[in-house]
Amino acid sequence: MGVRLKVRKGDRVFVLTGKDKGRTGEVLRVLPKEGRVVVQGVNVVKKHQRPAPGNPGGIVEVEAPIHVSNVAHLDPDSNKPTRVGYKFLDDGRKVRFAKRSGEILDR
Repeated sequence: MGVRLKVRKGDRVFVLTGKDKGRTGEVLRVLPKEGRVVVQGVNVVKKHQRPAPGNPGGIVEVEAPIHVSNVAHLDPDSNKPTRVGYKFLDDGRKVRFAKRSGEILDR
């Protein structure tokens, strides 16, 4: 059973806990059923890959998912972690905004 996440693919996030605490990165994938996200350059693990056509195989490094509660959005203005809220614009669109600065996060 999935939950509604405030994180989307392409968002810049800050890692709050774990071995990569303090690092920042871009969200590559969102896994809402598990409540996890894959962040570029964070939680990198070594994976043993079998050779296949077009793939030589060997030991490769890939990003593993981390729980969404362990990341926070980065404020576009101050580049610091922030919480996210929702508001409606004058044209009726529902958008996400950074609570730290009030800046709109959606494109």
